[in-house]
Amino acid sequence: MSKSRPRFELFRRHVCQTSDAPLGLEVVRAAGSWVYTADGQAYLDFLAGICVNNVGHAHPAVVAAVQAQAEKYLHAMVYGEYVLEPQVEYAARLAEVAPGDLSVVYFTNSGTEANEGALKLAKKYTGRRRLVAFEGGYHGDTHGSLSVTGREVYRRPFEPLLPEVAFLPFDCLKALKAIDETVAGVIVEPIQGEGGIRVPSDDFLPALRRRCDQVGALLILDEVQTGFGRTGKLFACEHWGVVPDVLVLAKALGGGMPLGAFLSRPEIMCTLREDPPLSHVTTFGGHPVCCAAGLASLQVILEESLPARAAKLGSLLQAELEKMGRELGGVREVRGKGLHLGLELTHADLTARFVQHALKQGIIVGWTLHSDMVVRLAPPLTLTEEELEQGLTRLRAALTAALSDHAPPKLLQNFFKNA
Repeated sequence: MSKSRPRFELFRRHVCQTSDAPLGLEVVRAAGSWVYTADGQAYLDFLAGICVNNVGHAHPAVVAAVQAQAEKYLHAMVYGEYVLEPQVEYAARLAEVAPGDLSVVYFTNSGTEANEGALKLAKKYTGRRRLVAFEGGYHGDTHGSLSVTGREVYRRPFEPLLPEVAFLPFDCLKALKAIDETVAGVIVEPIQGEGGIRVPSDDFLPALRRRCDQVGALLILDEVQTGFGRTGKLFACEHWGVVPDVLVLAKALGGGMPLGAFLSRPEIMCTLREDPPLSHVTTFGGHPVCCAAGLASLQVILEESLPARAAKLGSLLQAELEKMGRELGGVREVRGKGLHLGLELTHADLTARFVQHALKQGIIVGWTLHSDMVVRLAPPLTLTEEELEQGLTRLRAALTAALSDHAPPKLLQNFFKNA
């Protein structure tokens, strides 16, 4: 790993660390499916910035859009007062491709901010106070989004959080009876990401949609990770034919630039402009440069049929990973949709060693916040078949090394010592 001095020392001294064992890759360039570091190493990126770089790193169309907009203007004022061409064009395009009749967009800076806005919207529109979320779900780290994140170890240090939040077991039909007429909104990931790439049964989301309709609660679908072709559909909810009341987007929304959004119907979104006006505002959300980048990225996704490509390559990758597990051992399950896959290994130590050895083999993978036995695989949707084969070769080598290495993994010890 690249740790040039004194830059790495400055990194450790002045950039807040979120774990005791940062990877320390000193990135100098990234292009397509590859990340290049200061020591001359090239890493095949099977994480894509955690589902951000769906069109790959530094896609020429995205870079050109950023450059063109930056030459016109940067920040003006973004929250629904000025008419900004990139913002208006992107909102209109999102309305065209969004499921159902979700036609009004509120841009934010990130997914957690978009979830904050969605939760406020549900309360404002319904006049109710209660929120329902699901065990294992992840919606961000600000106070409101953390309040509906279903992992106690991350919630406990920051309590008290929002009151009147109930957690139900994910993918449990019987539990949906707990959603009643006092609930303002129900927030759920169509496929749980940090919870371990958990795909619900086919009847869960449709049943949840019906229950919300019955009691008048807004259904909020958090597609921050699953949106923009990642699962083999433009939006994951399309796998089940479910249209939410509020759709939350981020990560790939900006094509590599920071951008989030929540979308809903006009009669719901209009509540943010009255009683009082400016009920929800943002300084930088929907920044013109970010919107220009996002629009360019979406055009690439649509023109190059990247959702279909994700479905094809994802099926190949899943089949080969399952074969690798049968031949080498150590693999409990491979699950997910498209290029949003979770590789569950048999125990936490093996998982930590696998992630470490993968990096040594020149491939970037990740494990999820809520599961210490699941490795996340989310390469760019522009991944070539040759790069897929290279990735499988490196993953096989990493698993082989991890199975034969019995040293206590420092990454596991450091990361989970307080969990």
